[in-house]
Amino acid sequence: MTELFVSDIHGNYETFSRILRNTPEGTHVHMVGDIYDRGPEPDKVMDALAAWPNLDIQWGNHDVLWMGAALGQPGSVAHAVRICARYGNLSVLEETYGIDLGPLRAFALETYADDPCVAFGLKGKPDLSPEDLDATIKIQKAMAYIQFKAEHILIQENPNFGLVARDLLDKINYQDGTIRLNDMVFELKDKVFPTINPADPYAFTGGEAVVLEYLQQAFRSCEKLQQHMKVLIERGSLYKQVDDILLFHACVPMTADGLIMQTGVFGKPLGGRALFDAVDAAVRDAFTASDPEAQKKGADMLWYLWLGVASPLFAKSKMATFELYQLEDKKLRTEIKNPFYQLLENPETAAAIFEDFGMDPETSRVVCGHVPVKVKDGEDPVKCGGKLICIDGGMARAYQPTSGIGGFILVKDEAGLRLGTLPLSDTPESEVEDGLESLATWRTL
Repeated sequence: MTELFVSDIHGNYETFSRILRNTPEGTHVHMVGDIYDRGPEPDKVMDALAAWPNLDIQWGNHDVLWMGAALGQPGSVAHAVRICARYGNLSVLEETYGIDLGPLRAFALETYADDPCVAFGLKGKPDLSPEDLDATIKIQKAMAYIQFKAEHILIQENPNFGLVARDLLDKINYQDGTIRLNDMVFELKDKVFPTINPADPYAFTGGEAVVLEYLQQAFRSCEKLQQHMKVLIERGSLYKQVDDILLFHACVPMTADGLIMQTGVFGKPLGGRALFDAVDAAVRDAFTASDPEAQKKGADMLWYLWLGVASPLFAKSKMATFELYQLEDKKLRTEIKNPFYQLLENPETAAAIFEDFGMDPETSRVVCGHVPVKVKDGEDPVKCGGKLICIDGGMARAYQPTSGIGGFILVKDEAGLRLGTLPLSDTPESEVEDGLESLATWRTL
């Protein structure tokens, strides 16, 4: 049987549908994460996946964000809406999923009416009218501060997550527009704070509270979104072992000295496969547990997976949302990757991971995504003598300037394992599509 491995589609249905049209009937598709965010049509990707008979999904960090949002988890809702605004993709919420953003739009336009929102310009060049561009920028700022406040509550409720250092609103001097970090003072780019009470900076204004509650309910009651989340739960998992291939989206968190990282996010030290299994169970509890406490713990875990230091799906030192908006110093904005990414070429690291998952280090491989491979700079997606293959080739247009290609597809069949490199999205398509061979430049592994 032919097997197709794809990752990091990010709503690029145009490319994904072309791949599926040329995929032989009966092929088993492995979707290695990140269906959502960045691109305009994640719903069509989800519909196509749901209709494919032979399928498994490994959740990506952007997928678990939307899974949490679908449950009304406040931190996930705030992030999902803010990111759609940041990339000029609010139509994904309004037109695709039918979520009325009218209350949020009215709140943002009133609250930030005369605010230039200098730090909240949009990413890329979204095709928006001047009126919609202005509203989207204001929505982005409104959601950023709702997010910071919602996260403060979650940080306090979940001390095991170890995220207290991400509480930053109480570090701001609101009189002079500076912030104290690491015993140093830095000037903020945007010094307009109409929703902040300096005496209680994490308190929601009445308008913010109403907007967040409304959005939570809107996500929970969206039937189409709930159907898509059901597909992710029923046909998805955090990882999967397929013969001699270990599939996961991002990484196995490691320490700098090459050991599997142990984290206490579950109240006891867990790492490697034990951590993956615990996370997978918690995510399922969020959707299926009868105990409300287990549901909430699972929903909060989805938020942690999106931005937590020891998350197998985030794999960075911090999510520097505040710093990226507000600080010029690039060092403060840096999100340091987990040592896993510096150890990719180390055979001992690969062997430790395979042994932990009960696999033969001599014959096994990892297939993952998450970090676009910089092909244009000469980076090779095949690491550690073929022990690890990263198939994030920037299928999302937002990442193609980084990768320099249109994405990767990986095929396993009777001929062996082959990696296909797709051309850039703006490359003219062939008038004849004749199977997967016609779509990519191929390399035998």
